[in-house]
Parts: sequence; structure tokens; C-alpha cells
Amino acid sequence: MRASETIAMTTGSPDSTRTATELRGVPPRGERLIEMALAGAGLLTVFTTVGILMVLAVESFEFLKQVGITALIFDTQWTPLFADKHFGLWPLLAGTALTSLIAIAVALPLGLLSAIFMSELASERARKILKPALEMLAGVPTIVYGYFALVVVTPLLQRVIPDLGGFNALSAGLVMGIMIMPLIASLTEDALYSVPRSLREAAYALGASKVPTILRVVVPAAMGGISASVILAVSRAVGETMIVAIAAGQEPHLTLDPRVPIETMTAYIVQVSLGDTPAGTLEYRTIFVVGTALFLLTFGMNVLSYRLSRRFRGAT
Repeated sequence: MRASETIAMTTGSPDSTRTATELRGVPPRGERLIEMALAGAGLLTVFTTVGILMVLAVESFEFLKQVGITALIFDTQWTPLFADKHFGLWPLLAGTALTSLIAIAVALPLGLLSAIFMSELASERARKILKPALEMLAGVPTIVYGYFALVVVTPLLQRVIPDLGGFNALSAGLVMGIMIMPLIASLTEDALYSVPRSLREAAYALGASKVPTILRVVVPAAMGGISASVILAVSRAVGETMIVAIAAGQEPHLTLDPRVPIETMTAYIVQVSLGDTPAGTLEYRTIFVVGTALFLLTFGMNVLSYRLSRRFRGAT
């Protein structure tokens, strides 16, 4: 008989019995229920992902049987809802890339500078106030951002750029950059804040001042976390729907001109999903092909972000 069981039988106290049970590796009933609930939640996410992949794969396969993959790759027009049908994905990819690049051009410098200020220059009291206030921007519904871009930002830009269209990629990208800026700022600030204090003190001991220490020591040490935050923000911009659907337009042009109307992959899915296209038709199946391309794009970005995050945690 084990020593813990002997103690439990000798003393007869509940604490001794519980200790013997824990030493045998048998968790209490409540812990078992919690473990089962957590395992069920994890399996639910796995089954949901598998179900989504199966639907996308089946519908995309039916589409490719009728059209073929060469039309998606080599055609430069996207007009599946017109009489003269073309199925080239490049106009949708170009519109998605254009708005995402504009958004990152806005969000990256603003988010990075905000993170550096909160982590390295602001007082602890100011940091506790500024960070939650900045993160409140992420809680604004995206449809509000979309109408803000259409009603406020576009008219203001038209005063400076007279030939700017009523729907354009520029205003949508700028507002999208404001939307994803808190994501970059928050994650980058966490990465900077977790850099060991000893690195800063070593730079100061070598005679470096505040700004060179931040730019040449702290920021490079947190580059893994910064890169992960940027990739996550890009993935968020690629998957954004309401801003581009409202402010960017629904004209799939293969162009990099931000002044003209464009259409992104998410905006096209919204357009076809309104209910005007009969289910089961070739036009209807195009949303699954676009959804598959969007899934692969964002999945690749998330995997890259995960790898960078692991490398960052290993380095620290």
C-alpha cells in the first residue's frame, strides 16, 4: 500500500483523502467535466473548419469542371454575371491587394509610432489610458467605417483630387488603415514591452541615448512580434468586407489606380450573396471559388504570423 493511501486511512480526514486521490493522478469530477467541455470546444472548431473546407472544395470542384482552372489564371477579366462571361480572378485580386496596401501604408507607421510611444516614452499612467482608448477603435462596427469613408472621407479627398470617383480604392484603403491601426499598435506594444530590461540597460551603459536605444536595440529585438502583428493586420485587411463593399465600389478593374472604383474578393461575395443569383448555378458557384482563394490567402498569412510569433517567443 502506498504511503499516501496509508495516511488517508489512518487519519480519515477529507484533506488526506483528496491528497491521496491527486497523488494517484485521478482528477476530481469537476475537473473532468471542465476538461471534457474544453475538449468539446476544441473539437467543435476543428469540425467547423473541416465543414467549411468541404463545402468550399465541393462547390469549387463543380465550378472547375465547367470552366477549368486556366480561365481563372490566364483571363484578365471578371464578368461572371454578364452575358459575355469571363472568370479571371486577377481583377478581384488586384482590388484586394490595392486596398490592403493602402491600409498598411497608413496603419504601419501610425501603429508602430504609437506602440513605441506607449511602451518606451509614455508614463505608466498614460499607457493605461492610451492603450484602451486606442483599442476602442477596433470595437467600432466596420459598416460605420464604410459609411464614414463614403460620406466623409471621399468628399474631402475630392476637394484635393478632383477626378476621384465617388467609389474608389483610396478612401476605402485609408479608412481601413485607421481600422487596423489599433491591431498593429496593441500587438507591437506588447512585443516591445516584453523586451528584457537588461538590453536597454546594456545600451545605456555603452553610452547610447533614449532614441538610439529604442531604434537600434529594442525594435530589432521585438522584430518577430512586430512582423507577426503586421501580417495579422494584412490578413485582417484582406478579409475586410463592409468598408470595401460600401466605399470601393463593385467594378472589377485590373488596375492599381486608387482613384477609380474597384471590387475586392469580399465585396464580390457580398454582391452575389444578396439573393439575386439562383443557387446551384455557375454564377452562384463563383462565390465559393473566390472564397477558396480568400481562404488560402488568409490561411497562408496566419501560418506565417504563427511561425514568426513562435520564433519571437523562443528568442525572448
